[in-house]
Amino acid sequence: MIGAMRSAGGTSGRFVTRCLIAPENRTGTVGRFGITARWGFGYIDRLVSQITPSPPSLEAVPEPGGRDTVAILQAVHLEKTFGAAARSTAGVMAIRGVDVEIEPGEFVAITGASGSGKSTLLHLLGGITRPTAGKVILEGVDLAALGDDDLALVRRRRIGFVFQRYNLLPELSLVENVGLPLVLDGIPEARCDAAARAALETVGMGHRADHRPDALSGGEQQRGAIARALVTAPAIVLADEPTGALDSENSRRVVELLRSIVADHGQTVVLVTHDPGIAAEAGRCIRMADGRIISDTLQPGSPVGGGRPPVPRPAPRSNGGGGGGGKRPGRKRR
Repeated sequence: MIGAMRSAGGTSGRFVTRCLIAPENRTGTVGRFGITARWGFGYIDRLVSQITPSPPSLEAVPEPGGRDTVAILQAVHLEKTFGAAARSTAGVMAIRGVDVEIEPGEFVAITGASGSGKSTLLHLLGGITRPTAGKVILEGVDLAALGDDDLALVRRRRIGFVFQRYNLLPELSLVENVGLPLVLDGIPEARCDAAARAALETVGMGHRADHRPDALSGGEQQRGAIARALVTAPAIVLADEPTGALDSENSRRVVELLRSIVADHGQTVVLVTHDPGIAAEAGRCIRMADGRIISDTLQPGSPVGGGRPPVPRPAPRSNGGGGGGGKRPGRKRR
């Protein structure tokens, strides 16, 4: 499996190298910032021990907006400029002073026109791209302060990624692709296989586990990619246009699957889409334009954190000029 991973090319190989391993694929000790202690290898013991029991009770997940809620992911005064060596150098400002909080158990859609900054924001939230200014805080850890090795470890263990292209390695079976994040962590093969097959059962693909990607339909490959995102029991799943390469029927199935892992398993999901119909399926919708958040609303009739009642959100307030400009939402704690 490792040999196939190292020789992989194209978009699938880039996914592996960009999202799952550090730039130099170092094998030495990581965790100089205490990440190993916080998210150490013991997580696989908890994961495997939960393979057979029923999904965790939603009662254990904090109510979005409630007094005990702590944001699982935060962006603080986030900016990203491309084509500039420094903030004083001319360049394209793709993200302009974004502040946003994602709470446990939410299903959030980020939408906007092409070029609005929605995918750039998702890549910043996932630690794929580093911000020019501001912070991304995941479970209390500032991702921008981490070195490459530690950041790769966080991406691999605490963030599940799903993209428009499925990024499955053609040399591997579906179950091997799903287990790849665990293999990269040095988990024994039998435990990787057990966890990967459990994740495939969750997405309804257990019966296709031993097939290679070229024997699967587009919808089946994307469900396999979602299983790979879930296999490490991540804090959050980030999905960038996951239905963009699918027909309407398979798009519906993928969105229903994402909703179900929120409602039934308490998973936190952030989805980027240009499709208003897809965005309407989420419990919360963030709209972007020109690198700014222009609205952040709950959506009546959509589940929030697995079907909990909606929490009122205050109207956006003026930013009063400066680096961010425009308007951005103000969200109060209760």
